[in-house]
Amino acid sequence: MSDSENNLTTSNSQILYDQSTTIKLSKIVVIGAGYVGLSNAILLAQAHLNTQVMLFDIDQIKINQLQQNQSPLQDSEICDYLANRQLNLQASSQTQIDGQGIYEKSDLVIIATPTNYDVASGQFDTSSVEASISAVRAQNSQVPIVIKSTIPIGFTDSMRQQFDTQILFMPEFLREGQALYDNLHPSRIIVGATESQQVLAQALMRLYQQASESKDAPTLMMPPTEAEAVKLFANSYLATRIAFFNELDSFAEKHQLNSQAIITGVGLDPRIGQHYNNPSFGYGGYCLPKDTQQLQANYAGIPANLIHAVVDANNTRKRFIARQIIDKNPSQVGIYRLSMKKDADNFRDSAVLDVIQTLKQHGMSITIYEPALVEDTFEGCQVINDLQQFKQSNDLIVANRWHTELEDVSDKVYSRDVFGYS
Repeated sequence: MSDSENNLTTSNSQILYDQSTTIKLSKIVVIGAGYVGLSNAILLAQAHLNTQVMLFDIDQIKINQLQQNQSPLQDSEICDYLANRQLNLQASSQTQIDGQGIYEKSDLVIIATPTNYDVASGQFDTSSVEASISAVRAQNSQVPIVIKSTIPIGFTDSMRQQFDTQILFMPEFLREGQALYDNLHPSRIIVGATESQQVLAQALMRLYQQASESKDAPTLMMPPTEAEAVKLFANSYLATRIAFFNELDSFAEKHQLNSQAIITGVGLDPRIGQHYNNPSFGYGGYCLPKDTQQLQANYAGIPANLIHAVVDANNTRKRFIARQIIDKNPSQVGIYRLSMKKDADNFRDSAVLDVIQTLKQHGMSITIYEPALVEDTFEGCQVINDLQQFKQSNDLIVANRWHTELEDVSDKVYSRDVFGYS
């Protein structure tokens, strides 16, 4: 089979993995200390793997925390492993290792730098990934490079044409706040590689299986472009599911129906299931907004309705939530937490941010309770991080996710969280 032909391997057999013994993957470099990079670095630095992992990031504050075995991210497993587990892990600022030949001695380089969606260009900004590949290749022309960043469909092939064929793609399927847990208990391990890279791909699958606590996780080898598509379509399906239950909830709220009862009844169909069904103000966070928009862009020239509708539905939902709040005619609105999830500290592209902007456009007075903020103001709104003062200062409290600390003011809380989980 040629490199360009489609190939798919779904096996955990020892026969396949015996070929991987010729591949050495003990000295590993991870570029990027976000959720993806940090969780992968810790996963692969576990003592029983006999590996040595170097983690680089341009954020010196993150590196300082990691060097003190403290997590810069809110993730219980990451905090536990850094504080209490034996890890062969070193963290360093990217600028501190320039020119030191670190990549010359590595067996594997994993790139997990951010790829934000650029609305103007209609695609991911992949400049950090490209710069990382250039930096590695300036020192080592042979070391396998695995891209873990989310990228446009077809990007890995373009990098292989620009640089060399030793570039692979491994999609990640992680939740914010539970990134290491999801690496330790993977739903699947996918390597995007060509047929000529089969031995390397099998070595990677074996390494990740040995690192995980779920030794029977399904493994898939497929061409890089198909692996890229898996990532974007998987997240777009999740966004579709969120959009569906949010629209169900909009209908229920408008007609004063019990949303929880309807969702539970719908979910009892085993084909639908009682999962990923809790209404919210809209999907947000690191992945879903940018991945759905990137997939939408990849559909240029291809007839499609659903992917476009999911993006539109999320915007409609946020406007609906804002209108419901405005119609209550509160004199003072309090926003309880900016984060997307219950126990997270990230609020990048959080749905509530768009709700705030709409409320401000209607002249509403807003205060925010968000312990992750150190500023006195955010987006022109006063920040009150004394919870009791926050509760007393507002006659309507808006909460994307319910928390027990709101129970004493439940009569003035507006939330569409009907199940009480993220």
